[in-house]
Amino acid sequence: MKRSRNMVTIPSVSTQFAPEIHRQTRSNLWSRVQQELITGLAGWLPKKPGILLRRLLYPRLFARMGKAVSVEWGSDYRGTQQIEIGNNVFLGRMICLDADVRGGQIQIDDDTYILDNVRMYCHLEYGKIIVQENVGIDRGVDIKAHGGCIEIGRGSYIGPYVCMAGPGHIKVGENCMIAAHSGIYANNHIFVDPMTPIKDQGTTNEGIVIEDDCWLGTGVKVLDGVTIGQGSVIGAGAVVTKDIPPYSVAVGIPAMVISQRGKQLARRSA
Repeated sequence: MKRSRNMVTIPSVSTQFAPEIHRQTRSNLWSRVQQELITGLAGWLPKKPGILLRRLLYPRLFARMGKAVSVEWGSDYRGTQQIEIGNNVFLGRMICLDADVRGGQIQIDDDTYILDNVRMYCHLEYGKIIVQENVGIDRGVDIKAHGGCIEIGRGSYIGPYVCMAGPGHIKVGENCMIAAHSGIYANNHIFVDPMTPIKDQGTTNEGIVIEDDCWLGTGVKVLDGVTIGQGSVIGAGAVVTKDIPPYSVAVGIPAMVISQRGKQLARRSA
């Protein structure tokens, strides 16, 4: 795969647009004040009265909030005008949804639940996090879009304390299961020059694709540049450093294919 670096170019702005910029700044300031007032008033009220009050007030904050959304107490929402929430969504306690960067976007589609202590950050400009319909995100999950797009497909489940981070794009397909404490990291540090600190040598970000109907066991690590083919199973604790063909069973460090699911089914039928 071709390696690339994400770069953002900010064009210069002529002074003729200054009044418009000032209007946008005032609008953004009022939006932030409104956000702080409403969340300060309703954000910490527990149980059913709090849920009902937040259901009444929070649609004023978000770019979109659907029907029958349940928002538990004690959570932190930033950049709410860049967050969209669908119908019948459950948002647990002490979560953080942060899209407060230029071009940031968090989209949570219908019939999704997000449990306690989940963190979703658009950490750099134009970072996007898209959670499709009927997704389950368990407690303690940490998702950071460092300028790229992280997408979780319809019907998938993300287990407790899974970490996902860019800046490369990450795409999890439909009906996937990713077990607890797994890590999906779409970046690698460059470390060629021993005379330069590794932190100063930059990163590569090729992206990660996990196709539909995959199961990643507990503690699996998926490294940058990898595609895991449809219907594959990755054993607990494996470290995936290379592409996995569809319908494979892979285990170990580094992960190696030990069987094909279709062949197992054929032997049972024989």
